[in-house]
Amino acid sequence: MAQYRTVRAGVGARTAQIDAGLRAHMNKVYGTMSVGMLITALAAWAFAGLAVTSDASGAVAQIGTDTYLTQFGQAIFVSPLKWLIMFAPLIMVFGFGAVINRISAAGAQLYFYTFAVLMGLSLSSIFLVFTGVSIAQTFLVTAIAFAGLSLYGYTTKKDLSGFGTFLIMGVIGLIVASIVNIFIASSAMAFAISVLGVLIFAGLTAYDTQRIKNDYIQHAQVADQEWLAKSAIMGALSLYLDFINLFMFLLQFMGNRE
Repeated sequence: MAQYRTVRAGVGARTAQIDAGLRAHMNKVYGTMSVGMLITALAAWAFAGLAVTSDASGAVAQIGTDTYLTQFGQAIFVSPLKWLIMFAPLIMVFGFGAVINRISAAGAQLYFYTFAVLMGLSLSSIFLVFTGVSIAQTFLVTAIAFAGLSLYGYTTKKDLSGFGTFLIMGVIGLIVASIVNIFIASSAMAFAISVLGVLIFAGLTAYDTQRIKNDYIQHAQVADQEWLAKSAIMGALSLYLDFINLFMFLLQFMGNRE
């Protein structure tokens, strides 16, 4: 009987250790994601500020009342360079999976923050298209929705892994449809893409949160600190992408255009 209590106490201690490690791991995931979001927001705001001016002298083109496009804005929004800026973040996302095993945890974190800057450059045009107030309101709504969905994914006892394949296929379909709609410019198709985008990335937020949690629990016994550090960054990237895409699709509904 005494031996049973000893074993049980040992298991309980190990479980408590894993729980504490999981909390620290998730805090690192959310912390890294939050820093990435801040970098993206500041970069988007800064690049948008460089792209437009209220001074007509030396401006390239007028895009609004007392608002003119600078040479920098011409380069990133009008010239062929805009295509590279548009697709570079997508290329970096796919590249991250290819290089993660060949770089250190510090290198992976630097890669993620570099990606966040590039994403800010890619998203800077929203400050030219939508009002600042509507951007802030949409961000707040996105943050509340994301928090609720992520909390559900973390606490639910329901296994969400079965939705993974369906959601990933949905993302691929969204990417293809979005690229096609760049050329055909269909408003009906854009609306349908936005609706599906909100639903898909809402589901991915809960799914990714549960996956990150389960991955940690499965590997916690090994206690590979390098892997855990990289895993936290990869998890931060997943949730970062879920938040950004949820925000962008909601902005199509809630954003007031300039």
